[in-house]
Amino acid sequence: MIDRLVGLYAFIIGAVVGSFLNVCVARWPRDLSIMRPRSRCPRCGHQLSWYENIPIVSWLVLRARCRCCDELISIQYPSVELLVAIGWLLAFNHYGLSFTALRVAMFGTILLGIALTDLQHYVIPDGFTVFGFFWVLVTSVVGLFVGDQGQAMIVGDQGPFVGPYNALIGACAGAGFIAIVGWLGEAALKREAMGMGDVTLMAFAGAALGPARAIVTVFLGALLGAVTFLVVVYPVARVRQSAYREQTELALGGGHAFEAPLVPFGVFLAPAAMVTLLWGDAVLARLLRG
Repeated sequence: MIDRLVGLYAFIIGAVVGSFLNVCVARWPRDLSIMRPRSRCPRCGHQLSWYENIPIVSWLVLRARCRCCDELISIQYPSVELLVAIGWLLAFNHYGLSFTALRVAMFGTILLGIALTDLQHYVIPDGFTVFGFFWVLVTSVVGLFVGDQGQAMIVGDQGPFVGPYNALIGACAGAGFIAIVGWLGEAALKREAMGMGDVTLMAFAGAALGPARAIVTVFLGALLGAVTFLVVVYPVARVRQSAYREQTELALGGGHAFEAPLVPFGVFLAPAAMVTLLWGDAVLARLLRG
């Protein structure tokens, strides 16, 4: 019964956090305050009441439409709320009612916000990375005293997270490594290959993962990005470009050379960081043995 109550509370709190995450994703890329004004319909300006802001439930009750103007409400809102709620449920189900579970749940929530904003706006707001960086550093110190995993050493790891010393080293290693990769990519491609947001993302992730797993995250993110680009993004873009070129040639008698679409790297670094947090030690152990 206690485990079920913990799971229920974790799901509810996760859904509420997911609702707030939607606000951050919608406002931070546009440099808007996440505190004021209150949420409202973008079409008619109707300010949402508390019962119209209940995570997941309100979207279902309102049938995905504004109560005043019947404007369609994006499915992204309940999807994010549900995904975060499930993430929090899984974290507390696996780690129990512990400080580690809270840290894992928050880490995943921040990474999801980063992935969404980078996918939609090609930007990683400092609100996510700066808050995440200090969250990881502060909780690494708190973890010394809470002692979920029974390891109260400055250098020692705390469950899936590293201690304060390795957190600082990991932040430097992650940010430095991704900056070097971006510099080399820019030299090779003759254009910007990596944004500053990717650097701050890896500082945040590296503080949680430590230096070794931070570097693994970059390689894993690059692998995910390359596979997605070659299998999905490039073929779809090529087909669309071909169709557009045919229409242009028919209308104007000329076409345009194919340009590969931009691929936001943060979309792949974020899940790579989560995977590395949970299973990175096993991957490193296998690599060292092999």
